Amino acid sequence: MSAGTARDPSSDLHQLKQSIRELAHQRRRAQPDKDPVSQQILARVQSLPEYIAANTVMYYIDVRDEVRTRHGLADALASGKRIVIPYCVDGELELFHLEAMDELEVGMYRILEPRAELRSVPHKKIPVEQLDLILVPGVAFDRMGGRTGHGKGYYDKLLEHASERTPLIGLAFECQLFPEIPTQAHDIFMDKVVSEAAVYLGRGRRAAG
Repeated sequence: MSAGTARDPSSDLHQLKQSIRELAHQRRRAQPDKDPVSQQILARVQSLPEYIAANTVMYYIDVRDEVRTRHGLADALASGKRIVIPYCVDGELELFHLEAMDELEVGMYRILEPRAELRSVPHKKIPVEQLDLILVPGVAFDRMGGRTGHGKGYYDKLLEHASERTPLIGLAFECQLFPEIPTQAHDIFMDKVVSEAAVYLGRGRRAAG
């Protein structure tokens, strides 16, 4: 086969992922009753043995049409667990110990973030190795724990440094689930994916190598 007709497998993979992202975004935007359905998903998450056993839990704060975690944050804070949230700095996710809802403010892109003056407080900075459970957003998932985000790699960079003993729990509306998410060797699988319909057992990281 000549160089002019050779196909680039990485380009094909990128295009396939992009088509899945576009369809998932359409489905997610059309998801009815996002608040009550999100509450169903959070209730499933909070009943998981891994969640009950965890002391330090990382919640993401939803943006746009993601499963809405913000409505569960107050109850999570009242539960006695140490709640940690991520925020983005120069393309990297930093971790913040959230102790009260008034520590958040609307930041860039209308995203709830830790108040700027609190981010440098020493006890507010949490290393990823201290997390006992990580709740992970995504644009699309499959039922084996495959995931694709927006393609910027923020969560991939963070999860690379998490302990293998720390469960990774993907949160998704059922409409975000696909038969298979195309993956590469460096992609990280969830241990479980939780939707309003079920809890799906993923491959996780230990089985993915």
